[in-house]
Amino acid sequence: MCQILIIYTGGTIGMMSDPRTKTLVPINFEQIMENVPELERLNCRIKVHSFDEVIDSSNMNPAIWSRLAALIQSNYDDVDGFVILHGSDTMAYSASALSFMLENLSKPVIFTGSQLPISAIRTDAKENLMTAIEIAKAKKNDRVRVPEVCIYFDYKLFRGNRAFKYNSSKFEAFRSPNYPVLAESGVHLRFSINDIRPAAQEELIVHQNLVSDVAVLKLYPGISPKVIETIVNSDVRGIVMETYGAGNTTTDPWFVDLLKTAIDNNKVIVNISQCKVGTVELGRYETSKQLKDIGVANGYDMTFEAAITKTMYLLSQFDDAKGVKQWIETDIRGELTVS
Repeated sequence: MCQILIIYTGGTIGMMSDPRTKTLVPINFEQIMENVPELERLNCRIKVHSFDEVIDSSNMNPAIWSRLAALIQSNYDDVDGFVILHGSDTMAYSASALSFMLENLSKPVIFTGSQLPISAIRTDAKENLMTAIEIAKAKKNDRVRVPEVCIYFDYKLFRGNRAFKYNSSKFEAFRSPNYPVLAESGVHLRFSINDIRPAAQEELIVHQNLVSDVAVLKLYPGISPKVIETIVNSDVRGIVMETYGAGNTTTDPWFVDLLKTAIDNNKVIVNISQCKVGTVELGRYETSKQLKDIGVANGYDMTFEAAITKTMYLLSQFDDAKGVKQWIETDIRGELTVS
């Protein structure tokens, strides 16, 4: 019989309304189990690791990602898959980070949560939890169906580093416009086998140390040189720059000169688009050709969450900006499509 490890970090799924304060307060996993008696009917053994102090996902950080990676590593040989219960607000960051930290993954790591607490009458928590477990234990010809870090929400399974939270008021909280969903839940679970990465044949390698020296530069018309200068001259090693359209920026010489100086000082600047659909095409327009010439890294169609966490991961692997830039532009976990 298969065995699934559920890691309970917190989030809305494990909340209950306090009648005194009318606010949502966390509950323990035993109380979650009480609200989902159907878990006993699953044909698998469920092992649980609950954080001693469950957290709101707004408090998520790289140190907790390292804890999650270590938990997966220490239980990897004993279970068939993992389900991580997590708040939806930063779930895409955590799923992206874990996808980079878990090299040579050959087992499912499924993030899920809910928009309503599991104790609510109309909750989405029960379906999300039950189906996430079903996906984590799913096999065909004795092979796991989805050996990836994923997000399951509202009947859809997304690659973790391709999804982002786009809605805080509907059950359909996540989208992945630049990559197909990996599975859909209806009467049957239907897997998109051609879109799922194959299980790695090599031994799992876990990278627990991330470098969070990353800043964000979001462009807007009229942004002042003082703002740009403050960010690019700050004491960080990486900058994720959100540009217009297909990766375009102003061509004002002061702007390009500031970016070039930062790159010459061994900083990595990653260009991703403010658009949710499409990709960066450096050099397609005059307004991005200079960026390509000075060595700005092409982030292609990466989500913001993937760009941030991939940069953190690569900064932990390389001391020089050249190595980081090379691998930023390379698909390593299915996070981007090179055009």
